[in-house]
Amino acid sequence: MSKPLSFEKPLGMRDYLPDLLAKQRDIEYRVNQCMMRWGYQEILTPTLEYYETVGEASATLDNRLFKLLDRQGRTLVMRPDVTTPIARVVSSLLKDEPRPLRLMYNTSVFRAQHHEAGRNAEFTQSGVELIGDETIDADAEVIALASEALRAAGLEKFKIVVGHVGFIEGLLEETVPKEEDRVRLKERLHQFDYVGFREDVDNLPIAATEKERLIGLLKLRGGINRLADAEALTVNGRAREAVRNLQQLWLALEAYEVTEYIMFDLNLLSSLDYYTGILFEGYAKDQGWPVCGGGRYDQLISRFGVDNPSTGFAIKMDRLIEASPLQPQSTERKMYIIYDQQTRAQAIRKARELRGEAIVIMGTVPPSAPVDGLIDLRGGGVDA
Repeated sequence: MSKPLSFEKPLGMRDYLPDLLAKQRDIEYRVNQCMMRWGYQEILTPTLEYYETVGEASATLDNRLFKLLDRQGRTLVMRPDVTTPIARVVSSLLKDEPRPLRLMYNTSVFRAQHHEAGRNAEFTQSGVELIGDETIDADAEVIALASEALRAAGLEKFKIVVGHVGFIEGLLEETVPKEEDRVRLKERLHQFDYVGFREDVDNLPIAATEKERLIGLLKLRGGINRLADAEALTVNGRAREAVRNLQQLWLALEAYEVTEYIMFDLNLLSSLDYYTGILFEGYAKDQGWPVCGGGRYDQLISRFGVDNPSTGFAIKMDRLIEASPLQPQSTERKMYIIYDQQTRAQAIRKARELRGEAIVIMGTVPPSAPVDGLIDLRGGGVDA
């Protein structure tokens, strides 16, 4: 017989103790209030979805999905992201609502882990979806909102790194004839394996000038001047159109006065394959992983039968609370009432009276932690 599990948790799951959870709730409130003030309305989708709808449409890898069977034998998945379930709702329950839709959420998502690597299998995401708007102003709005949400969470030093799917795709189409070679190079970029990228480029059967253009891609990281360098690498086509799209985005972000937080990275790629245009990631100071990410996804909702160009972002709350210096501060006084059997009813009445203006704890022994006020009702109800 195997040893019974006592204190172990499933791989990737964690407990949130009171102090950490209090910080998370405080930051969630600040972020959600920020989103609401921009006109976004909260939505909540089920924890369980059908695999054949949300599971197959999600960009999450199949082996990262939590799957189970219902009593009818149909495969269900635990929500692997929030964008795909919202796409389902938008295409059904909200299909006749005027566009654009501004929706926000704060909920848990579930992605299976295959080995212990410090990653959570369940984590909270807060995010927005701006649905039915294909303009550059929509992209600028969600990036500006992301920067304001990070500031609301207490971050002072952070960068939002912006790229464009169309630039990488276009440049590779211009220079690399074979699809399998393009896929391998994109995987190198996604894994930040620049040494491997250079080696693969060097081994390609293409002209030296084309190899130089591909290696030049690795230098396209920095401020607005990098866009001119990017344009110089392209010919008329998809990649140049992407550069012009980013130039227009910069002008819109200047109007929002958030360009101090923006940098460009033209070799940025996401693990989510539904992005079709501008995409971005937010990095806090001294954090190696992005605290937020998002971008434009113009084709995802069409998988559910409705054409809605859209953009949005999600904040990974566990990473944000680690990066944020904020600590929740309670403005309420904490009172403690000590009672005995004779004064129990009196203590309950007194606690009920005080709870409108303070936190009130009752006990038969003195408190073990500091409190703001102590009422001792033992021995006749004398206040101390």
